[in-house]
Amino acid sequence: MSLIAPTADYASVQAFLFGLKAGGVKFGVDRMRLLAEALGHPESGQPCLHVAGTNGKGSVSAMLEAILRAAGWRTGLYTSPHLVKLGERVQVDRLGLTEEEIVGYTAELCPVAAQLASRGGEEDRPSFFEFMTAMAFLHFRRRETEMNVIEVGLGGRLDATNIVQPELSVITSIGLDHCELLGDTLEQIAAEKAGIIKPGRPVVIGRMPTAAERTIRKIAADRGAPLVSVAAEFGDDINGYPWTNLEGDYQRWNAATATLAVQMMDSRWRLTDEAVARGLGAVEWPGRWQRMEVGGRLVVLDASHNPEGAAVLDGNLERLHAETGRRPVIITGALGALRAGALLATAARHARELHLVVPQQARACSYRELEALIPPGFAGPILRSTVEALFPRPSFCTAGGPEDIVVVTGSIYLLGEVLVRLQPQRGLGEGHLQDF
Repeated sequence: MSLIAPTADYASVQAFLFGLKAGGVKFGVDRMRLLAEALGHPESGQPCLHVAGTNGKGSVSAMLEAILRAAGWRTGLYTSPHLVKLGERVQVDRLGLTEEEIVGYTAELCPVAAQLASRGGEEDRPSFFEFMTAMAFLHFRRRETEMNVIEVGLGGRLDATNIVQPELSVITSIGLDHCELLGDTLEQIAAEKAGIIKPGRPVVIGRMPTAAERTIRKIAADRGAPLVSVAAEFGDDINGYPWTNLEGDYQRWNAATATLAVQMMDSRWRLTDEAVARGLGAVEWPGRWQRMEVGGRLVVLDASHNPEGAAVLDGNLERLHAETGRRPVIITGALGALRAGALLATAARHARELHLVVPQQARACSYRELEALIPPGFAGPILRSTVEALFPRPSFCTAGGPEDIVVVTGSIYLLGEVLVRLQPQRGLGEGHLQDF
């Protein structure tokens, strides 16, 4: 694999990173440990919070970052996948990596990766996600961030981010997703997520099935890690949960998870109730029941990519119908039959008509696969379409009529493609640089 010069253009770097991505997912932390050692362990020396979970981990990470910033700290935020641009994954005070910075870090990492491969063989060459994780750690160290929020990419135990020693660990939820890698029971998946728990470091868990919670509690106890849970601290009445400007009951559960996490942190961080309230009231996390006005119409963007997410979507769609008095037009597409089946069952209960889209990802369900998963009782129109046809220009949506509410839901990659059409100022989409 060729090296990247510091003077390379961004197109060349994209091609190089795409080549790494084409090598597939390399599950495990050994390569990341070797890479971190070769770089002088940029992940050490800066405190961090480590966040895992089937759903909600991105929202909770954004909430934690917002609270920390509201308290006056310089923050790093590492999340995945990106919506539109690769640089969104690595942010300092919510400013993402620029194309020039990505070029520079890639050029810096290339010879290190080549040296590791020459010593230990191609299996020691870092993957695309490991490259991005190393960029994050290097960037945070050089920008002298004071607290970093690190979102797990996939699973936990074998994720590249699991070389960190966090102030505390957060597990937001457990559901059936990525079963081919993490296991096909809640207990197996919970054990993989709980792999981020470190001896003696506190653990915060969100709302989750009893079987999953039991597994996580046992692992925490075995490692001497004190654990608190949203269910135990906040109970069942959602009205007693913290408020956040991100919509939906699920986001209030996430807000409670973030609130518990900061309450577990040392007092030196000065995370007062006022800082928590300001952070939760100002947090931004696009694509999670995000309302937009498109040509005078309400369009809602909501990532809902697995069965647990589909259950949350069900409640949100029910509230939207009650609020507007109209059944929405739903645009949807997904990756994989397990995800698509739950998603389409939910969409069919609420939609006036369905527009099926195939996201530009190799694992995306085809039109035929999506159609086969729509419940036979759905009586509305079912239309095949594309993002370009549905959103031909920033202020226009062709789905439904002028009075219709539109909901775009399913794969986060689909939402990214839609945002490129609605907000061209974001630049060209980089969906080819998605992973997992």
